[in-house]
Amino acid sequence: MAFPIPSIMLKQLYTFGSLKNSPEGVQFQLKNRLSDTTVTSVRGVAFDGNEAPLEQITLRLADGTTLTPAEIGDEGIDFPLRKVIDVICAIDPLPEGKHTVEVRFTADPFGKLKLKVDGSIAKDRAPVTKIPRDHEDDYSEAIIAERQRFVEEYTGAQAEHIKRYSFDAHATAGNIENFTGVAQIPIGFAGPLHINGEHVQGEVIVPMATTEGTLVASYNRGMKVINMSGGVEVTVSDDAMQRAPVFVFDDARAARDFVAWVHENFREIAEHAEATSSVAKLLNIDPYLAGKFAYLRFNYATGDAAGQ
Repeated sequence: MAFPIPSIMLKQLYTFGSLKNSPEGVQFQLKNRLSDTTVTSVRGVAFDGNEAPLEQITLRLADGTTLTPAEIGDEGIDFPLRKVIDVICAIDPLPEGKHTVEVRFTADPFGKLKLKVDGSIAKDRAPVTKIPRDHEDDYSEAIIAERQRFVEEYTGAQAEHIKRYSFDAHATAGNIENFTGVAQIPIGFAGPLHINGEHVQGEVIVPMATTEGTLVASYNRGMKVINMSGGVEVTVSDDAMQRAPVFVFDDARAARDFVAWVHENFREIAEHAEATSSVAKLLNIDPYLAGKFAYLRFNYATGDAAGQ
């Protein structure tokens, strides 16, 4: 059974800025930002509606392996989350400017899919300095060491202390990019603090990482006073991450009609809002009208993520 993917989410596969002319032809990059899958066939690639001959299409995997669509076997191409595939078409160069890129392929368990996005060919730019990256495994010891050497050579300073850490760098995937090491920050504990909460009952000690003198001592004194008063009672009244854009119209009536339209199309708005995040869920939209100004307060649930 196939599980269709909304087209707006499918666009996340395309790496914007990757479309370019190269000695091999016209190429662009796809990166899996959605879910583990297996590509079972590539049915076609087109630029501005013009099909690239199937036999002139090459797929270059992260490990350097190259395949044509005809060489994709029954087992397919493993395409897990965060992996990349370069699509290379041996055709004439595209002119500078915007172009429509279309890829038709089949993936398990999603069935037949069609990715259609707008890309652009930019003017040739002078080479720029870049932080070393490994598209296959950017948290390996080898690439981390390469970045450390880059930092030392670029700055002239020795990265002595940041190289020392006690965890597997792969554990930071999804939390930091270009991982190069860790910073050591002094940590002290304040407390115990007696909590009368809905989820926590009892005394806890509070870790505080800081270089601000007297901060931990100040918190410690405050907790002592709270404990002598019977502890602290806490509750969660609401849980949301908010964003509040303002929309300006010609008059108050247009602003009012816009708010009505937002209410009527909330489901579609939520689909678009959630398509660019793996954690955000749009709960509701609170409108506030002030003359020709329509203020919308978007309330998201983001779990443990900050939701930025």
